[in-house]
Amino acid sequence: MELLRRIEDASFPLVIADEKDVRSAIVLEAAGMIKAQLPSPERPDGRPAVIFAITPLGRRRLNEGSAQP
Repeated sequence: MELLRRIEDASFPLVIADEKDVRSAIVLEAAGMIKAQLPSPERPDGRPAVIFAITPLGRRRLNEGSAQP
C-alpha cells in the first residue's frame, strides 16, 4: 500500500526501477489495484515495471485509508 500511496498523484505511465517498488507493484497488480506491465514475479532481474493506472479498486483502497484516523 505504501507504493500505491506514493503514486496516487503521479502522471502515468510511470516507470519504476527500484527492486522493492517493482515487487510491490507485482503485488498491487495481482490484487487488482493497478494496471501495469511487469517483469515475471519469479525473476524480476532488476527489470523496470511500467504502471499505467490505478484501478477503481485501488482508488477505493486509497480513499478508505485516508478516511481512517
